[in-house]
Amino acid sequence: MKILVVFYSRTGSTKKIGEEIAKGVAADTEEIVDLKKRSGIIGWFASGKDAMQRKTTNINIKKNPQDYDCVIIGTPIWASNMAPAVRSYLKSHKLDNKKVNFFCTARGSGIEKTFSEMKKLVPNSDIGKNLVVLSREIKSGEYKEKVKSFLKINNQ
Repeated sequence: MKILVVFYSRTGSTKKIGEEIAKGVAADTEEIVDLKKRSGIIGWFASGKDAMQRKTTNINIKKNPQDYDCVIIGTPIWASNMAPAVRSYLKSHKLDNKKVNFFCTARGSGIEKTFSEMKKLVPNSDIGKNLVVLSREIKSGEYKEKVKSFLKINNQ
């Protein structure tokens, strides 16, 4: 099975988890590039506002998810919502009849709501299990066991 792990990461946390997942299943990776500047404190506030308003953004990607059997998509959770770059990715790519899994990095709120919205954007996909990694788990290294469990569930 050919697998793509695609993610957006503003600070590097979601990228770290995405790369760990990709390594565990020998997948290709793609980091979604948001063409809107989101650095600094002003970028942080604007990012949260855009996420709350469910905005999309201009993105840059290179790999076509149609070339893969399974796509694993990761987002940070901002203001209890997925990042605008991930929303743009999901809205601009039909993932019909693909196996799709989601993962997120979060402080703790908005998780179920975010996964629910992500699923709605890929209505004709075979949705697998989701992975949630909390910020404190990334800092402590606890995330590694969660990633291993996620990979076992999705490889059965």
